[in-house]
Amino acid sequence: MTAKEPSIPDLPGSPVGLRERKKIKTRQAIRREAYRLFREHGYDATTVDRIAEAAEISPSTFFRYFPTKEDLVLTDEYDPLLVRILRAAPKDASMIRVVRTGVLDALREILREEREEMVTRMTLVHNVPALRRRTHEQQMQSWTLISETFAERTGRSPDDLELRVAAASINAAISEAVFHWTRHGCTGDLVELVDQALMVLEKGLRDNP
Repeated sequence: MTAKEPSIPDLPGSPVGLRERKKIKTRQAIRREAYRLFREHGYDATTVDRIAEAAEISPSTFFRYFPTKEDLVLTDEYDPLLVRILRAAPKDASMIRVVRTGVLDALREILREEREEMVTRMTLVHNVPALRRRTHEQQMQSWTLISETFAERTGRSPDDLELRVAAASINAAISEAVFHWTRHGCTGDLVELVDQALMVLEKGLRDNP
C-alpha cells in the first residue's frame, strides 16, 4: 500500500492544518510498516526497534507518536473525524442521526482507502489478548469524546446522564458491528452492519429485538 494523504476530509469550519496532516502521515507510515511486519512475523515477535528500522525512524521518534506497541494498533484518526462530523452538523439534528449519517460516509472512505490496514488491525485486536484488554479503555475514551462534543452542541453538561447513556450506546453499537464483522473474517459489508446497528438505536429498543 503506497503512502497517501490522510483520508480524513476537511469539514466546514474544521480544516485539518498542514502540521497535523504531516503528523498523521508519519503515524500512518509507521503503522503501515508495523502491520507489514506483524503479517510477516507475528505481533509478539515484532519489536519496536524493528518497526522503527523499517519506518526509517529512531525508536525515540516511534515513542513520540505511540507510547507503546499496543497504542500503535489501538490509536487511529477516526475519533477526530467523528468530532468534526458532530461539530459541522446542523444544530437541530439528533445525535444518532448525525453520527449515523456521518460515520457511514466516513467508513466508506476509510474502507476504500485503508481496507487492508483496517482488516489487519481488527484481526490483531481479535487475536492478541493484550490488545483485547486495552480495547475497552479506548472505547471509554471515544465515548467520553462523543459526550463532550455533543455537550458543546447542546449546551448541556458533559456529565449529563442522558447524554452519556446516548453516547455510550452509540459507541457500543458501532463497536459491536465492527467486532461482528471481524469475527466473521472481515468478509461482510461493514457499512451495512454499522448502519444496521445504529438503526436499532434510532428506532428504539424493543422487548423482543
